[in-house]
Amino acid sequence: MEFIDDKQQSPQDRSEPSPGTLYLVGTPIGNLGDLSPRANSILKNVSLIACEDTRRSGQLIKRIGSSVPLLSYHKHNLKSRQSQLLEMLKSNRSIALISDAGLPGINDPGEELVRAARSNNFKIICIPGPCAATTALVISGLPSERFCFEGFLPKKQSAREKRLEDISKEKRTTVIYESPHQLVRLLEDLSLKCGKDRPIQISRELTKRYEESIGKTIEEVLKHFIINKPKGEFTIVLGGNNKKEDKISESEALNKLNKLIQEGEKSNIAARKIAEESGYKKNWLYSKLHNKLDK
Repeated sequence: MEFIDDKQQSPQDRSEPSPGTLYLVGTPIGNLGDLSPRANSILKNVSLIACEDTRRSGQLIKRIGSSVPLLSYHKHNLKSRQSQLLEMLKSNRSIALISDAGLPGINDPGEELVRAARSNNFKIICIPGPCAATTALVISGLPSERFCFEGFLPKKQSAREKRLEDISKEKRTTVIYESPHQLVRLLEDLSLKCGKDRPIQISRELTKRYEESIGKTIEEVLKHFIINKPKGEFTIVLGGNNKKEDKISESEALNKLNKLIQEGEKSNIAARKIAEESGYKKNWLYSKLHNKLDK
């Protein structure tokens, strides 16, 4: 990895923020010391800061001594605000987009603004920073070479059930966000769908003084939070489904193959489909089919 020595950069290289540029700035998820010097500089020198909650972000801006004006940008006003922000970029002003905490654009309306800015050919630069999902993942000890991020689950019951079913079958580690008043319900649902012994770790107050990571299994964390009332926002890291699926019998695989052919599927295509579904070799299925036809 190549590190850039700021002293060796030309004045032109160091001239941030650039006009007509949207900056996605990662802000602390708890510890103010995690705000990078570059992020600090951007937040002091852009034309405008777009944020989810001006009161909450205002505390951070005041702490770092920035006098840049704030403009609210959240899921309830994103359509009306987008045109306003795009016009600002068009007039060569620079904008910093921040979320309440962490990296904007992940599980928040920043994604919509980035898409709109990119489609209008504006320059977009990310100033990397903290993220609760990856922070919780790397301290969990669960496999991180492949993982998926679910964010907050859908509120609609049918969509939620479908998502929980998908998560229960997922072989990769899954990261989920949840609020304190919904945590126990989620753990009960995961226990039913995934089994009480599925590996899990739940983190709260990340990077803060009372940071806490709880649990080894769903059963353990569920017992903990039934006794201890959940407080704060939670990041859940759930181990993948490592159970081996039972292979269907040879006769069942051949019956499925014959059924496909009777329905009009070509024998070689039918053999390939059943091979993918059952785990049996395509050539073996094909040979069994022709042995039956020859008799």
